[in-house]
Amino acid sequence: MKYCPFCAQVFENSDWHCPNCGWKPEKRDNVLIFAPELESPNSGFRSSSFALLASLEANYFWFRVRNELIIWALEKYGAKISSFMEIGCGTGFVLQGIARSFPEIRLAGSEIYTKGIAFAAERCREGEFMQMDARQCPFIDEFDAIGAFDVIEHIEADNKVLKQIYQSLKPYGLLLLTVPQHRWLWSKVDENACHIRRYTKKELHDKIALAGFNILRSTSFVTSLLPCILLSRLMRQNNPGRFVAESEFQINPVLNQFFEKILRLELRLIQNGVSFPVGGSRLVVAEKI
Repeated sequence: MKYCPFCAQVFENSDWHCPNCGWKPEKRDNVLIFAPELESPNSGFRSSSFALLASLEANYFWFRVRNELIIWALEKYGAKISSFMEIGCGTGFVLQGIARSFPEIRLAGSEIYTKGIAFAAERCREGEFMQMDARQCPFIDEFDAIGAFDVIEHIEADNKVLKQIYQSLKPYGLLLLTVPQHRWLWSKVDENACHIRRYTKKELHDKIALAGFNILRSTSFVTSLLPCILLSRLMRQNNPGRFVAESEFQINPVLNQFFEKILRLELRLIQNGVSFPVGGSRLVVAEKI
């Protein structure tokens, strides 16, 4: 169901024309605009990063294996879903992968920046796209599953976002979440990525439970590469020159393939029931109750 942000009317019209107050969002290049006041750059993310991400994601080991992990989790815990929305869909790399694995389901993607949506709409032409503030989702009981992948660490009011996701899910709907983990890994990489926080397991679980969810699965990942991450952070700390964002993705192709193989082994263990206690990131699958 749709939710009018102006008069709080809940309705099921085929379009976005509120039957109570007459409000409807602007539509631009087939994209619904719900929060035009937030389209301009803000501290949560650098919109200039979209072009860089779009050029790197398909070949960079972390993005590739994270996609496989997300798709596996969706297949295992949401095999019967008919609708999925990604909050903070970025350039659409995740949605593109989900579209290939779940060709029959309805796909939607939201992003605060229309710059990102332009890339996402090209990658996932089956999707419905909207420019939206994740703190104010215009849905009630609408989707079978919602994903937010490395998104809520950018948002101060992460509790509010989780509650909005809960509201937007159908009863027993699924939340899929990935976040950066461990405060002791904080570095200039996080600052450049506009992160507000790296999570502890307890902090993340408490916030998910507070929003009303029951956790079905939680595991760290990028566990096997944790020594490499620590070494990289230490080297940057000892070399405090100007940080170049692109340098995080500049990796020897052979090393890139090697890291991908290592993370795929880690993925197989997760698929077979292993939950890692530590790792650069954490995956949580939870159910609306």
